[in-house]
Amino acid sequence: MNIDRKATIAAYKDRKVEAGIFAVRCPATGGLWLGQAPDIATIQTRHWFSLRLGSHSNRALQAAWQAQGEEGMVFEVLELLPDETDAIARASQLRDALRRWRNQLAAPAI
Repeated sequence: MNIDRKATIAAYKDRKVEAGIFAVRCPATGGLWLGQAPDIATIQTRHWFSLRLGSHSNRALQAAWQAQGEEGMVFEVLELLPDETDAIARASQLRDALRRWRNQLAAPAI
């Protein structure tokens, strides 16, 4: 199989990046954790990777993962932010949205 490396890299760089708020749920225990991400499409992979290694910074989430396994966890996008070209404005919108969701769901941040 011949893959054009330059074309693949260019396509990755040209993809639309969406910022948003996400939740990680553990239905068996009722655990819920909220987070924000400037690139919502890649954040689950990052968290699942550190959870698999046993090195996630959130100890409660890591404990739930250890007890329930990957099959016992659910990743869910709660909100996508409107496209914003200004990185400072986007970061502010992410903070505000996360604060709003945390207050609404009474859940800790990741």
